This record gives sequence, structure tokens and C-alpha cells, in this order.
Amino acid sequence: MAIEAVIWDFGGVFTTSPFDAFTRYERERGLPNDIIRRINSVNPDTNAWARIERSEVDAATFDRLFEEEASLLGHAIPGRDVLALLSGDLRPRVVSAFKACKAKFKVGCITNNAPTGKGAGMSSSGEKAAQIAEVFSMFDHVIESSKAGVRKPDPRIYAMMCDALGVRPEACIYLDDLGINLKPARAMGMITIKVTSEEQLLADLSRATGIAFA
Repeated sequence: MAIEAVIWDFGGVFTTSPFDAFTRYERERGLPNDIIRRINSVNPDTNAWARIERSEVDAATFDRLFEEEASLLGHAIPGRDVLALLSGDLRPRVVSAFKACKAKFKVGCITNNAPTGKGAGMSSSGEKAAQIAEVFSMFDHVIESSKAGVRKPDPRIYAMMCDALGVRPEACIYLDDLGINLKPARAMGMITIKVTSEEQLLADLSRATGIAFA
């Protein structure tokens, strides 16, 4: 089936990965490598991270709950510190590739985010927030977990996007930096691209769309 839509994750795809920021934070404070991701993997559907991405708790409650979860693993990590690490820097070449895709296909964004910072990109910087807002304004449709009350990898969120764009899953490409979020999309019939780097994203997307990106 011909491609009709390209659907994007945001953090770690359009922006540098928050995991890089997590790693720096852990290194600077002498914490075990990947401890933040390990905390977030415990009870992944009901932990503090899942609950704030569905807007079931506010930032203050997340701060307390995350610190409690961290303490169970023997570490003191305030949730507010983690929230401050979430907003990455835009990748200009990916934005250019997105614009090329928009000229040919429908484009949507499915992002797991928290009701913190400014806008869907959760940015705290005025300039960065404006840049990210400009990108979000170009999507045909955006689904934010914090507004929809459902988060990836729940299959419902991918179906919601297909309905909003008026396309079948088999006619979609989906990009995400987390394999767990790609599995439901692939099971529905989407072509999936796991983003591990900017260069790899551009190469794989070029092959999938037939568009040559600069």
C-alpha cells in the first residue's frame, strides 16, 4: 500500500534525547548509570512517570512520588530534577526532513508528555518553546498523552491518530526512539523506524519514503 502519512514521536526524534540528559545528570551526581530509566521501568503502567504522562498527578505530586520510588532503589532523586531534563534541543536536519514529508504526506505527532513547561514540547526556555511550538503548528494532528489521558504503547493512541488523519495503519510510517512504542504500531501494520541517531533516522526515512534528504 502506498504511504499516505508519516507519524512522529517528538522527544528523542525531533530533539536530542532526554536520555542523554539523564546520563549527564547521573554522572554529575555519582548515580548509577541508567538509574532514572530503571526507576521508570518499575510498574511502568502505574508509576509516577506513567501517571504524570496521563495527567493523573501534577508536578508537585510527581516530585514526591518519584523521589519515593527512587528511595526504594536506594537513591535520592527529586522528581522535579527529572522533569527539568525532559526538553531537548531541536535537530534542524530532522525539521527539514519533516517539512519535505509534509509536502508529500499527511503528518502527525504522538507524544508522551507531562503537563509541565511550555506547550507540547515541555520547554522551559522562551526561545526554545517558540521554536518547538512552530514545529508543532505544522502537524496535521498532534496527540499529547497528558491531554488524551492515554499514553504509548497503548494501541488506542495509534488508532486515534489514524482516525484523525483518515488513513489506514498500513499506509503509515511511524518513528519513535523507544522500541516498546514501536511494537503496537508495527502490529497494526505500520512501517516503523526506531530512531537511534539523526543520521540513521534520515537514512531510514529516506528509504521508506523515497525522498532524498539533505
